[in-house]
Amino acid sequence: MTFSIQWPKWTMLAILVMGILAPVVTGLGETTRAAFGILPVLGKHDFNLTAWQQLFQLPGFTTSLQLTLVSGFLATSTGLILTIFGCAWVYNTSEKSFLFSKLKPFIAPMLVPILAAPHAAIAIGLTFLLAPSGWLTRLFSPWLTTWQLPPNLTTVQDLWGLSLTLGLIIKELPFLWLISLVALKQINLSKQLSIAQSMGYSYANAWYKIIIPQLYPLIRLPVLVVLVYALSTVDMALILGPNTPPTLALATMRWYNDANVAMLLPASAAAIGLAGLMILSVFVWEIAIVIIMAVTKIATRSGARGKHWRLVSTALATALPMSLLLGFLSLVVLLIWSFTWRWSFPDALPTSWSYSYWLKLITHWPLALQHSIILALGSSAIAVIFAVAWLEVQDRFGGYLSRLTLWFIYLPLLVPQIAFLYGLKVGFLRIGLNGGMGAVIWAHLLFVFPYVMLSLIDSWRAIDRRYLQVAASLGTSTWGCFWRIKLTLLLQPLLLAWAIGIAVSIGQYLPTLMIGAGKIETLTTQAVSLASGADRRLVGVYGLLQALVPILAYMLAIYLPRLMALKKL
Repeated sequence: MTFSIQWPKWTMLAILVMGILAPVVTGLGETTRAAFGILPVLGKHDFNLTAWQQLFQLPGFTTSLQLTLVSGFLATSTGLILTIFGCAWVYNTSEKSFLFSKLKPFIAPMLVPILAAPHAAIAIGLTFLLAPSGWLTRLFSPWLTTWQLPPNLTTVQDLWGLSLTLGLIIKELPFLWLISLVALKQINLSKQLSIAQSMGYSYANAWYKIIIPQLYPLIRLPVLVVLVYALSTVDMALILGPNTPPTLALATMRWYNDANVAMLLPASAAAIGLAGLMILSVFVWEIAIVIIMAVTKIATRSGARGKHWRLVSTALATALPMSLLLGFLSLVVLLIWSFTWRWSFPDALPTSWSYSYWLKLITHWPLALQHSIILALGSSAIAVIFAVAWLEVQDRFGGYLSRLTLWFIYLPLLVPQIAFLYGLKVGFLRIGLNGGMGAVIWAHLLFVFPYVMLSLIDSWRAIDRRYLQVAASLGTSTWGCFWRIKLTLLLQPLLLAWAIGIAVSIGQYLPTLMIGAGKIETLTTQAVSLASGADRRLVGVYGLLQALVPILAYMLAIYLPRLMALKKL
């Protein structure tokens, strides 16, 4: 009887398990089998550790591992620190300096395009910005640097992975900052800061000792997602990272694509090793956070009112707008290159302009753009429908499963893509999904759905239930309340979740490449493949299109509800 009453909950749970959890588990299982020597297509049927022995003997493995750990941890920790002090800067209404008052109005206009742009677009723009012949060098040459030719410097794809680290910080910083600003609404910030300052604590010291210990638990999951991505990124590593040797994730992808099919075994071992590295990294990160929190608690109990945090907090807070500025300029330089005909060094701007690539785009849409739009619209629409259905089912039936399912909903974001996509490809082939559009949409859905849920769940829970109670008291059915009250109140959050889904789908590189078997061209796969040395004008067009499609979706999500409201007046 209980099952018949709550069948919608169990049905949605089955859909989510089969649609989200099962592909990840299947992919990990198939990759694990290959990592331990079982690959029937190559005649390998016996469990062994040969693949691991081959992996450890591959040239550059140790260096790839070091690069992965350094760039991943450095990018995540720096991004988190800048995020926290950036939030402190935004909420500091007492700061009256010229620099701070002039920078604040420009934060939002820079934040939106960086959030909307895929990782690859930001990485390509940074390459055009920071390269020895890049825009920054041109802006300061020759009047300041005296350079008439590009300098012999390695500013991108450096051996230490610093340009990759910078790219990761610039792209993930707006995401962490926005999540933190939302989380701070759950803390009585002004009251706690006022009490702390009345007790002699400086503003910065109050943030360090009182606000940060409350803020971090609220943003813990997004921070871990950023850490996993930073340790396992492929597209940004391909554009900004070193190549000889590359990071472990990029090296794994190259081993998978090696002409020698026997490399599938050590490549699978590397993929599973990377997954194990993620688990170890998350454990180390959590231990470090526990230690930092313990030290903070001891410092708070000591009662010290040190003022030394002011200079540090000011410097770190200033780094936030500077990072956003670099990200924004990386998109601007894409725009400039897309309209360039001739741009000689060291000219600050092109000497001649051309609209030829955009004219071709208007007359004949490239296949990559068509595929990107189909994949983005399909995966984001399905993700929004699933998210709404699951949240509505939880509202009606509730239960402990709502907390449990959140973990496997976010599982694809907490596991390296390279660790399960090869196995997922094998699993899809076994059920007849041979690299078609449907298989790629399903692969995109694994990553789109968690972000849609993450963006929608707080707005859904914040609905004033009194509207629903009044409607029900007037005789409106449960379905009537859902269609006429809930969806009306949540129109803009739903559209924003849909826009976020489009942005996530547009940026998917590895799922498109591996599940699509190279047959599905998208803006991201084309931009990444062209970024290594093709015509910068063409790369600028593809990179800018990557950013424009999500930005248009965000604009539609923001302005459509306003237009609908005006029409009702």
